[in-house]
Amino acid sequence: MLVKICGIKTLSAAKEAVTCGADFVGFIFAESSRKIEPELVGEFGTKLPNHVKKVGVFANQTEQEVLRSAEVAGLDFIQLHGNESADFARRMPLPVIKAFAIQSEKDLENLREYPAEFLLVDLPKGSSGKGLTLDWGMIGKADLPLGKVILAGGLTPENVGKAISAVSPIAVDVASGVETNGMKDPLKMKAFINEAKNISRKRGMNR
Repeated sequence: MLVKICGIKTLSAAKEAVTCGADFVGFIFAESSRKIEPELVGEFGTKLPNHVKKVGVFANQTEQEVLRSAEVAGLDFIQLHGNESADFARRMPLPVIKAFAIQSEKDLENLREYPAEFLLVDLPKGSSGKGLTLDWGMIGKADLPLGKVILAGGLTPENVGKAISAVSPIAVDVASGVETNGMKDPLKMKAFINEAKNISRKRGMNR
C-alpha cells in the first residue's frame, strides 16, 4: 500500500513524513491554506531520499505555470485537481495524477478513459476537515482500473483501514487527517501510515 501525505509546507514536515514511511509527499501550488512556492520545494528536494516521490498539486492553472513550477520544484508527478482536459494531461512531461470529486456513481464514469498514471478519488472542494468521507462501498463496486486508484477524502488513522478494505486502492492520500491545529502531526502521520500498510499486508495474507 502506497501512502501520500499531502499539503506539506515545511522541510521538517516532509522529513517527518518520510521517516514515518510515506511513499509520496504532496506540495500544493494551487490557491490553498497549504500553498507553497515551487522554489522552496526545490530546496526540499535535495534533502529528501530519491525513492520518495514529490507530487505537485495544481488546479486550473495555465500549462506554462504548471511546467515552470514542475521544473523549479523538481517534481516526480503532476497532480491535476481542476477541470484540466485529457489533452492537457497528455502534454505533461511527467506522470499525471488526476483528481476527481466524487458525489455519485455518474462521477465515477469519467475516470476510466482519462490519460493518467493514477486516478485520485476525492470529496468535492470545501468538504475537507468536516468529518465527511466518500461512499467507499460505491467506489469499491465500481469498475475502475485496477492498480490506478488513489483513495482520498476524509481519511484518518481511525478509518483508513476500513476504507482500504472496502475499496482496495493502490494508494491512499491524506492531508487534514494527519494534522493538529493545521500542522502536520508526526504521531498522526505514523499512525496513519502504519494502519494503511498493516491492513494491506493482512489482506494480502488472507488471499
